[in-house]
Amino acid sequence: MISMSLVDSCVQTCSMFNVSSSPTFIGLICSKHNFKIHQTSRTSSRLFVTASLFNQKQQTLSVNYEKTSFDFQTYMVEKADSVNKALDESIPIKNPTIIHEAMRYSLLAGGKRVRPILCIAACELVGGNESTAMPAASMPAACALEMIHTMSLIHDDLPCMDNDDFRRGKYTNHKEYGEDVAILAGDSLLAFAFEHVSSSTVGASPARVLAAIVELANSMGTEGLVAGQVVDITSTGGDDIGPDLLEFIHVHKTASLLEAAVVIGAILGGGSEPQVEKLRKFARCIGLLFQVVDDILDVTKSSEELGKTAGKDLVTNKMTYPKLMGLEKSKKFAEDLLVEAKQQLVEFESHRGVAPLVALADYIVYRQN
Repeated sequence: MISMSLVDSCVQTCSMFNVSSSPTFIGLICSKHNFKIHQTSRTSSRLFVTASLFNQKQQTLSVNYEKTSFDFQTYMVEKADSVNKALDESIPIKNPTIIHEAMRYSLLAGGKRVRPILCIAACELVGGNESTAMPAASMPAACALEMIHTMSLIHDDLPCMDNDDFRRGKYTNHKEYGEDVAILAGDSLLAFAFEHVSSSTVGASPARVLAAIVELANSMGTEGLVAGQVVDITSTGGDDIGPDLLEFIHVHKTASLLEAAVVIGAILGGGSEPQVEKLRKFARCIGLLFQVVDDILDVTKSSEELGKTAGKDLVTNKMTYPKLMGLEKSKKFAEDLLVEAKQQLVEFESHRGVAPLVALADYIVYRQN
């Protein structure tokens, strides 16, 4: 594992991990373990994402990503099975029964498990192993990410937010348990995720675990998901939403947790600062890519195919990439993001573990739901 120094200053508690600083607690822990946290603001993401796509000359990809030998379907099935088993074991039914049932209802409702698998893949790429990102007997980072993602879906489906009745082919949590229990189920998943990533992660130094926790928290708050949701809510129905504002919404609302998944995996796997930052840029591209594809699928697929209500964005007059730039240009933008994401992996071409991340990027852009 590569050693780094944890505290530069309180303001800098983040280039590697996107956080606000806490000079007392973080300084105390980090000075002891000699690990460094910096900050990279998502608000300046366009300087990386869009500018690099349209203002810089693309290099020619010349990397052999083992496409002929890597079995992506088997990889996804095996990792998803491991994640599902760990999630199932993490939240047993106990008193109060209804809240644990509600938590399990949405958490175990299926899904692609992209975020935990990205975490595991990034961890393995920089030299870690699956037991670091997700030991089978507990629930650290990979499962915590899925819990937080599930929380965001429960809350996003509420009548006061997107007001949706279906998710992953089932009734949404509030339709099954009521709005009050659904809100508390989401709250409980969020709290439980942080408890487990802090107490159950093995194979990483305390400084790296702390850095992962800070990254995770930052991805959720007003520097991450919440910022995107608030701007999304307040701008819905408006006519003055341009590409800058739309990208801000989705880099924060959608991409932030996908970015955190990759970065946390790299941190816990022992990645160096340059490695982590390269993977952060990769993740930010695929995070925005994920939303662009979501917008495309929303207008090209049925509710049955998606497992959720299709065409909802059009009904609510929400700005989307197809609405802003048209369907074909949205598809081209997705392809450009894919190319840019893969460029960030060029320096890892000699690593056998790079194939899953490349395949996951392809999967995100070509998925059908």
